[in-house]
Amino acid sequence: MSRKSITLILVSLFALSLVAAGCGGQKSPSQQPAAAKTLKVGAETTFPPFEFQDEKTKDYTGFDIDLMKAIGKQMGYEVQIASLGFDALIPALDVGQIDVIASAMTITDERSKKVSFSNPYYKSGLSIVVKHDNTAIQGFKDLAGKRIAVQIGTTGSEEAKKIKDAKVREFNSASEAYMELKAGGVDAVVNDLPVNQYYLAQGGAKDAKIIGEVLNSENYGIAVSKKNTELVTKINKALDDLKANGEYAKIYEKWFGKRP
Repeated sequence: MSRKSITLILVSLFALSLVAAGCGGQKSPSQQPAAAKTLKVGAETTFPPFEFQDEKTKDYTGFDIDLMKAIGKQMGYEVQIASLGFDALIPALDVGQIDVIASAMTITDERSKKVSFSNPYYKSGLSIVVKHDNTAIQGFKDLAGKRIAVQIGTTGSEEAKKIKDAKVREFNSASEAYMELKAGGVDAVVNDLPVNQYYLAQGGAKDAKIIGEVLNSENYGIAVSKKNTELVTKINKALDDLKANGEYAKIYEKWFGKRP
């Protein structure tokens, strides 16, 4: 065998070894680890105890946040929270900026025309907060002609606007509404009962109190685009599973101090 032939054989073997090494070092698409599926959750994050930002960690937390993380885990999704104004949530869902809304959103006929709701996951109602020394307001009938603070886009805002001669002031967050009450700019705040209760429990009871009967029975639901019926089905299945395995009850008790 000539020296030229030997050289050609060696070069060929070297080239083949490089190809083999390259093939061995690269995983086929089926071998690559699957990328985590992401569920973008929109929430108005100034609505404790359902969703708010922890002052120390700056992380978003609350009942809805914990519940959505549990639902995401059950479905095999990684949950990402997008903080938006309450009145911006449905428009954001419409354009695909977020996948779902989990923000203590009451299931109403009007909203159901725009979004698809999951099965109810929490039952609430509206209540009134006034300053301690206010004895003139004892219930919703006494709000006629009064100055009322509400959060924009909420059912509390809708109900307040129905009250005769009431001067309704809308705020971007519940905390702003409470601050206006404390400053004397309004006579009352109308908001969801658990939100009012949480405000008092976190120090608001020094200046304010809840009065009267709870108005309406409201169910909260997780909102999804009407185009995404498959996602609604998956969320409902995950909710059922979490209720069956006790995880829902644990989350509920963590935030409300009692079993559902």
